[in-house]
Amino acid sequence: MKIQIINGPNLNLLGVREKHIYGETRFEDYLEVLRSVFYEDELSYFQSNIEGEIINKLHETGFSSDGIILNAGGYSHTSVAIADAVSAIDKPVIEVHLSNIFGREEYRQHSIIASKCKGLIAGFGLDSYHLAIESFHFLNVLKSS
Repeated sequence: MKIQIINGPNLNLLGVREKHIYGETRFEDYLEVLRSVFYEDELSYFQSNIEGEIINKLHETGFSSDGIILNAGGYSHTSVAIADAVSAIDKPVIEVHLSNIFGREEYRQHSIIASKCKGLIAGFGLDSYHLAIESFHFLNVLKSS
């Protein structure tokens, strides 16, 4: 499978910022773990703090990948434009969050993009990405049945 991972603002600081919430591992280090576990898959990675760049990456990969894992960070709660970009593409998008957004501040408990996604995985730390990849494999099995 060809899976695009897109991380939004401040996720370039994983392993450095708010370790009590987001952990001590840099995403690039965890990505190597994912690539070793899912060695048959092509996992591409993109991170940007800029909303328009995230939208451009969704447009670029939303018709050619088998699925997209999107952690839009704070944009999940504010970006109608990213939600529209998810709606415009034809590949499934799984929204992920490292923390359980429903146990955090009230403004984080609503995702504008979630209703446009195939599903949402939150609260499992970096393993949320692992679970998202597993869900694409599960969906692929269902589709071929």
